[in-house]
Amino acid sequence: MHGGARTPGQPGSYRGGVVVTTPNAGRTGTRREPAWDALRIGFVLLVVTYHATHLGPELHPELIERRFSFDHQVGASLLLVVSAYFACATLGRHSAGRYWWARVARLLPAFLVVVPVAWLTLHLLGPADWGDPPAHQILTNWLMLGNWDDVRYPWLDPAYWTLPLQLMAFTAAAVLSTTRWGTGPRLRVLLWTLLLVPLLLWPLRAAPGGLSDPPWWYGVVVDGLGFHRLHLFVAGIAIWLWSTRRMGPAHALALLTLCGAAQFLHSFAPGPDGTLEIDVVAVAGVCTGIAVVALASRLPNPGSWTPAPLAVALRRLAGISYGVYLVHQTIGYVLMRRLQDVGVGPMLQSAAMLGSALALGWLLTRLVERPAHGALMSAWDRLTARGSRSSPAV
Repeated sequence: MHGGARTPGQPGSYRGGVVVTTPNAGRTGTRREPAWDALRIGFVLLVVTYHATHLGPELHPELIERRFSFDHQVGASLLLVVSAYFACATLGRHSAGRYWWARVARLLPAFLVVVPVAWLTLHLLGPADWGDPPAHQILTNWLMLGNWDDVRYPWLDPAYWTLPLQLMAFTAAAVLSTTRWGTGPRLRVLLWTLLLVPLLLWPLRAAPGGLSDPPWWYGVVVDGLGFHRLHLFVAGIAIWLWSTRRMGPAHALALLTLCGAAQFLHSFAPGPDGTLEIDVVAVAGVCTGIAVVALASRLPNPGSWTPAPLAVALRRLAGISYGVYLVHQTIGYVLMRRLQDVGVGPMLQSAAMLGSALALGWLLTRLVERPAHGALMSAWDRLTARGSRSSPAV
């Protein structure tokens, strides 16, 4: 999606299998931006910290409570914002088909590998009281049915919920880029629609019993298609349009303000007594993160102060961030439980979960994500080149 004329051939950089074009690339040339690497790392670490210190003990109460607990779901939401931003930044670089294939080639191979790994971890190493997932859950996870019905088709790793949303968003972006709805006033109307429709549907969720027992079609359509997360994608798109001066500051501020209101409503959850509660800190964290992303997008060189060794370290960590995200949760929970069984304390358990995520994420990136992405993109280029050679001259 773009707000003006496309800029094919705009300079970019290679980051973890994805070509990233910065909004200032036309002025500064091809470069790595350490600030974006730092943001991606920070958001992934927020996810891991939330799961290691709060959600793990909440889902498995036998795990000892941590002295420090980060109780706020912030990181995954901000990763979707950044994903939407860079989806816009890379969309005009190649054809819509190649753009879509590049996204699929990056996301799917590693996911297809880690699903059976998560199943094997639970099957072979999981505590008996956690249950033994049936083998068919590998297939239902590969088909990504969990967002549609997480009771019948539970995720082997709860972190996987973002993948179908990203794939749907990338597909929609590729399709829209080939139509008049991917640019100009039509795109702006679409962005407002994507924000307002879920907000109008929200009373169904907030009605008495709505959160615990919404209408069946609401769970299937709204949760399955990720309508309750659309504001995060809109935020990333609006930031990109504003950062490239395709959208005025007043219009962008209005969109982002409504994105914040949507995040506020989305954060309501039923408390122990059935009343609606909200994590205000999480809402503030997401809104602050969106503002930081917007600031980084507009500054000409937000990471120019970064010493070269630190920039290299940030680049390497950011390059494995997707792998870390995929492997950290279920494997980390099993690791923490087994460490507790032999007397390891809670903080060391959380540290071990982070360490294992970094190590396994690096392996997944080096052995699966990057080689698969390179092979799949080479295959695409060979097939399209062969097709262009065989096409009759006009």
